[in-house]
Amino acid sequence: MLFDIRLQEYIRSIHDFPKPGIVFRDITPLLSSGPALKESIRLLADHYRGRPIDIVAAAEARGFIFAVPLAIELGVGFVPVRKPGKLPFKTHAFEYELEYGSDTLEIHSDGITEGQRVLLVDDLLATGGTIEACCRLVERAGGHVAGCAFVIELTSLRGRERIKRYDVFSLLQYE
Repeated sequence: MLFDIRLQEYIRSIHDFPKPGIVFRDITPLLSSGPALKESIRLLADHYRGRPIDIVAAAEARGFIFAVPLAIELGVGFVPVRKPGKLPFKTHAFEYELEYGSDTLEIHSDGITEGQRVLLVDDLLATGGTIEACCRLVERAGGHVAGCAFVIELTSLRGRERIKRYDVFSLLQYE
C-alpha cells in the first residue's frame, strides 16, 4: 500500500529551542503517525533496497527508532552503537572530539565482522560529528560503511561535508 504523505508536514519546527536562535526540528509528530512513520521507513528502504548491505547500525537513541524497522525491511540485522558502559560484552570504542570536550561510542566486538557492509542510520544529520565517529568505529571493527541514511538533514550545518566519502542520503532537508 502506497501512501500519499508529505513527510515534512509531520516535522514540527520549534523556534528558540533549546536556546535562542535555534530552530529545533521535532520528529515526534512523524513518530506518532503510523502512516508517516511507515512511509519514512519505506522511503529509506527503497533507496537502499538491492544494494549490498549486511547489517544496519545506529547510535542511541533516536537512531534506533528508524534503524531497527529499516533493518527488518531490508532483511538484515541491527547493531547498536552506545555510550561507554552500556554494552555488557567486550567492545570496540572510538573517542572523538566535540566542540567542547570529547565523547566515546562503543559497539560489541562481535557486532560487526570483517568485511561486513554496514548501513548507518540516524534521525538527523547536523554537524556530522556523531555519524563520522560511527563510520570510524565501523571501520575500526573491520566493516565497510555502505551508506549513511537520515530522515532529516540540516544543510546549513554542513555535516554532509564531514562524511562526503560515504554515500549520504536524507529524506528531508532544511536550511
